[in-house]
Amino acid sequence: MKRGLLLIDRGSKQREAEEELETIINEIKKRSDYAYADYCFLEVVPPFIDDGIKKALKSDIDSLTIVPYFLYPGRKVKAAVTDAMKFQATTSVKFLVTKPMTMHQRLIDLVDNRVTTTLKKHNITLPKNEVDVLIIGHGSKDPNARLSIDYVVDGLRSKYRNIERCFLEIEEPDIPAGIRSFDEKNPKVLVMVFYFLHEGAHVKTDINLDLLPALEKSNIKQAFQTEHIGTDMIMVDLILERAREVESAPVLKIKS
Repeated sequence: MKRGLLLIDRGSKQREAEEELETIINEIKKRSDYAYADYCFLEVVPPFIDDGIKKALKSDIDSLTIVPYFLYPGRKVKAAVTDAMKFQATTSVKFLVTKPMTMHQRLIDLVDNRVTTTLKKHNITLPKNEVDVLIIGHGSKDPNARLSIDYVVDGLRSKYRNIERCFLEIEEPDIPAGIRSFDEKNPKVLVMVFYFLHEGAHVKTDINLDLLPALEKSNIKQAFQTEHIGTDMIMVDLILERAREVESAPVLKIKS
């Protein structure tokens, strides 16, 4: 059986997002035996989902594993899956849909790795139980999104002196409130994790509009930010693991 894989990303006007997806797809091709692997976008820029599905179906494959490349479940994921699955009735290629990139141990490992790398980069030799961590997420109206980021926070709580999360928009606490909460804790060093898949406008501009003034008003002496998380090779591992979950799932037979 010849298998294909299609990542569905939200979409971004920033060229960096597409470059990062190209890197991920190239790595997936190296690590797997997919006859076809590519990406498309839910919105903002082409190739859109219609383009991505039609292109995949023109390739010589028997099944297509569709991966919603989102850090949180919710409305965007449902929209991506709905748009993709409408093509199932038009083809004999079997569609499989994975879970999004959420609630998985690899995300905990990835954030931990980002903190470790940032500490080394700045020659910080403190043990982790003396380091404070603030995870900065986007924010969502969907309650499951908060559960997803809390899963990562809770998974790392025993490793660090303090670890909390805040949000760029929509949810509370916002970034200034997140910084104030650590100001009161008097950290020796604070590492801020940018919990975003791409180096888009949020990472390059929007976060810092709130973050930098908040840090200037604080008494925190050492604060460092990590890179965003999307291009870490652990994300490739997670994509492939999510794909294996649905590809290896037993087929349920309905008794007549």
